[in-house]
Amino acid sequence: MARLALDQAPPASLPRRFLLSAPLWGVLAGVLLLVDGDVALRTRWQPATLALVHVFTLGVFGNVMFGSVLQFLPAAAGVRVRGGVRLGRLLHAVFNLGVLLLVAGLHEGWRGALRGGAVLLPLAFATLAGMTMPGLCVAAGQRLLRAGIGAAIGFGVLTALLGALLALALVDGTTLSMAALVDVHASWGVLGWIVLLLASVARIVMPMFQGTAAMPERAQTLWLASVLLMLPAAAWWRWARDDGRWLLATVAVHVALFAGAALWLQWRSPRVRRAPLLWSWRGGLIVLALAAVLLTGGARTAVLAATLGLGIALPLLLAGMALEIVPFIGWIDLHRRCGRGLQLPGVQRLLPDSDKLGVLLAQWPLLLLPAAVLWPSPWLARAAGVALACAWLGTWSALRGVHRRAEAFVAALPQHP
Repeated sequence: MARLALDQAPPASLPRRFLLSAPLWGVLAGVLLLVDGDVALRTRWQPATLALVHVFTLGVFGNVMFGSVLQFLPAAAGVRVRGGVRLGRLLHAVFNLGVLLLVAGLHEGWRGALRGGAVLLPLAFATLAGMTMPGLCVAAGQRLLRAGIGAAIGFGVLTALLGALLALALVDGTTLSMAALVDVHASWGVLGWIVLLLASVARIVMPMFQGTAAMPERAQTLWLASVLLMLPAAAWWRWARDDGRWLLATVAVHVALFAGAALWLQWRSPRVRRAPLLWSWRGGLIVLALAAVLLTGGARTAVLAATLGLGIALPLLLAGMALEIVPFIGWIDLHRRCGRGLQLPGVQRLLPDSDKLGVLLAQWPLLLLPAAVLWPSPWLARAAGVALACAWLGTWSALRGVHRRAEAFVAALPQHP
């Protein structure tokens, strides 16, 4: 298991602002579903659907992943992140403003907002790459981990550039090869950016926080190489031959392999830690595997697969990570502020398992999401929106509680003149 370099961890404010922003976007997703009803769950081409998808993939997932990368690389991978808090604060503002503009432009058809999002989001991903890639290239050790994270960030930049191209095409009214570009954009974003980063980080966080064995290096190397070879090749085939079956199969197979391998590690481990993170990941991985299977059904099951993957599976995985990272950040911050010789509250006291379990249980009403896809109904979709907003509001409250407990501990310390 990798040893944490706590002295290399960034200032708490750098990753925390991203991680605490993610649940607020989840609340917005619930509000959008409450406003739009089942219109947002009928087809992938509705403006409401496009806005909702990007609230999840950029607002929720993007913030968790930006914050996790900025915390994980220095503390767990020994990678120096450039720019510090000042650039991190600017990155947070640029990224979230870009997401807001893009979502507003997609939902309302505002051309100026689409142009703004098309400029700011590639800039944000390029800035993240500039902060992390130099350190990834020169750091020593853990080459497989660094290669996976570097490849994921590279796919993130390419996905953002494709998204900008698509947004500008909407502004200009261009429709030539739009479907092919959307498919490539979506596949690179989901598999190349989100799942690839999750699979790379899981090599460390599953043994560290769940007590599993690490994925065998050869198996993960083959999976990574397959993604790097097949995803661009399948994208070219989709573009050149107007045939999306290979691209769908590539995403489905690699997502299913990741989910299946992680579940195998969990069930095989004799010393697995039966904590909320384990159940969050186990549930998320099972739903993710089901979504991958449904993805092979083509257009008939694509909306259901996307709903399961983006609305339930990936949120369970990423929220589970955030519930471990945020209290860890809070503990490091306390350690730096209070110094040695003082008994600090442990990580589990900053965010008790009971709070984490409450967040996990609040996710179960989200089964209303696939129900609203299978049985289209405005009231069912709006009920899912209420459940979505409440679940993410509870997640935000739990994460915010870490800071409240840390500040209460500092305030209770005896004051010395």
